[in-house]
Amino acid sequence: MEEDDGQTGKPFKITTASREIKKGVVASSLQDLSSKVLEKLNLSDKDNITLVLEDDGTEIDDEEYFGTLDPNTCLMVLTEGQNWFPKSPPLRLNIDDVDNKGERDLVNLVGKLKHNMCHVSLLGGADLELLSDMDPESLVDITFPDRIFLDQLKEVSGRYLADKRQAQDALDLLRVYNEKENETEGGK
Repeated sequence: MEEDDGQTGKPFKITTASREIKKGVVASSLQDLSSKVLEKLNLSDKDNITLVLEDDGTEIDDEEYFGTLDPNTCLMVLTEGQNWFPKSPPLRLNIDDVDNKGERDLVNLVGKLKHNMCHVSLLGGADLELLSDMDPESLVDITFPDRIFLDQLKEVSGRYLADKRQAQDALDLLRVYNEKENETEGGK
């Protein structure tokens, strides 16, 4: 096995806090890695970045620890104000269950959305109804101390539910119109 001469560097996988962007980088030092990360992610020197292990959030803040990292280690780049969060389980988007309004389902759903609230727009009617009917006060005591997040989640899910219902009504009306139009043309 060849020894690293300090010039060639090691490969690393980098990602952002949202885990939506993933890049590869080769660096020979922590300073080299930081500057390449800024370049790859189009960040400026003014952005205070922190490099952490993607798996557990351990901060990489000195050359000695950097030297112990294995090749292809997955690192997360955090900018000021961002925090490391563990990977959230995949969001179940196929919602054909019969009205699961159990508290456990609600807690699981809120937990998944806490990591990425954008998934609200992908939920089916049953889950949106579950969220819009939830009592934020009951969840605050159990698992989620952030009452503001729960209130906003309830409001947003109610809006998406109303929008989905309005779109469905418009499609139903269009279908009825189309059927009547076909009957009229068929009767001529």
